[in-house]
Amino acid sequence: MTTVEIIFLGVYFSVLCVLAVYGSHRYRMAFLYYRHKFKLPTPKGPLEALPRVTIQLPIFNEMYVVERLVESVCRIDYPRDLLEIQVLDDSTDETCGIARACVERHRQKGHDIVYIHRTNRQGFKAGALENGLKLAKGEYVAVFDADFVPSPDFLLRTVPFFADDKVGMVQVRWGHLNRDFSILTQAQSIFLDGHFIIEHTARNRSGCFFNFNGTAGIWRRSTISDAGGWQHDTLTEDLDLSYRAQLKGWQFIFLPEVISPAEVPVDMNAFKSQQHRWAKGSIQTAKKLLPTILKSDLPMAVKREAFFHLTNNMAYLLMVLLSVLMPISMVVRFQHGLYGTLFLDLPFFISATASVCVFYVAAQREMGVKGWARVKYLPFLMSLGIGLAINNAKAVLEALLNQQSGFARTPKTGAEGKKAVTVKKTYRGSKTLMPVVELLFAAYFTGALWFAIDARIYTSVPFIILFQAGFLYVGVSSLLQGLSGRLKLADAAPAVNAPGGEQPRRAA
Repeated sequence: MTTVEIIFLGVYFSVLCVLAVYGSHRYRMAFLYYRHKFKLPTPKGPLEALPRVTIQLPIFNEMYVVERLVESVCRIDYPRDLLEIQVLDDSTDETCGIARACVERHRQKGHDIVYIHRTNRQGFKAGALENGLKLAKGEYVAVFDADFVPSPDFLLRTVPFFADDKVGMVQVRWGHLNRDFSILTQAQSIFLDGHFIIEHTARNRSGCFFNFNGTAGIWRRSTISDAGGWQHDTLTEDLDLSYRAQLKGWQFIFLPEVISPAEVPVDMNAFKSQQHRWAKGSIQTAKKLLPTILKSDLPMAVKREAFFHLTNNMAYLLMVLLSVLMPISMVVRFQHGLYGTLFLDLPFFISATASVCVFYVAAQREMGVKGWARVKYLPFLMSLGIGLAINNAKAVLEALLNQQSGFARTPKTGAEGKKAVTVKKTYRGSKTLMPVVELLFAAYFTGALWFAIDARIYTSVPFIILFQAGFLYVGVSSLLQGLSGRLKLADAAPAVNAPGGEQPRRAA
């Protein structure tokens, strides 16, 4: 074996090792969750009086969902003289007229609701929120994105936690209005369930930092100010503000038993756009705040978790590199009669892939889901994560290279269950050349699969199929949905009777 081949295999196993470390971090999250799950948050004491609250609704071209949003917020159970609603509209289409008319209707019904329209979009969502704060009357500020349908008891279940002067923010769990629409929405819902139920609970109750998710949460207004306000130098203004506030000593509360249902993207390009923004924003936040966190006097456990949380998307760069190296490493070792060493790959792959199963199965069990109802989606879940690697790796590279980009909104369709909706082209995810690259990777792994079967290297076949199927599904879906001018959802009755589609166990 030549020196070049030895170096190549060294790089390959180094990539596998780092990915295994990030994958194994899910085991730690599950461990922390089960260790601390019974530390249920409770209000410190009764509030002397209900405070004044402002609810901010930042929207941009949301013609399909803005009325549903405003109507659901106006149904929130709270004294009208203590509740202000701001519709922060940066729209450039028909949404402006729809939103303004909707606000006027509810104002005539006695609600303290205002319509604030900007034309420059400076700072995007962060700028809209900061602009709204200048006019807000409330001591506390709740935020809901356009696709959310908050429950009437949202404020009565979150505001009491501010009896503790140290609490700066309360976040609730996202539910999913259209979980059952397709295999893609099922997968996204499972992804989010794991993030909220396991990760958020584990971090919050173990004393580590966790983040406001940009919506379905309520802030103490003085916390926002003390942390430096909304800033728009990253694409994840929510993550950025959350870490700055916690560095200032503010405490956050997560309430998994309180659910605010919302829509997950039904279009692959919209989903990829959302993932790109989240991945790029997290790395931007890591570059901005991680040095300060690591130099602080915070406990080592908090610093370690912050590092994994903020840098987790770096794994996508390594995943793309692994995708290039894995078939070549198989050929190199086979040529030297070393294909039996493929068994060395298994511990690394298992630590990375089995952790996915443990993590997401645990989340579904804690929600009370039994049997194979959602476990059957796990292979697709892993494959989809791989298929997104190129899209998200591009986002990470842009962040590392300081390449700036605008805030790309995630298109909303108003989907609930499997209800039929026709969505115009401008409300679809943006089209790029990325699907071509993804399909080239799919073809690359098709060749690797043929080689593995022909050479009887059967231990590699399941992993190659995961990579092949992931790139193929993401690439083909992106192309087909990008070529169609309109999106027509399948006909079925909406399934919104139970927000989020399930109720969590109390101990979650």
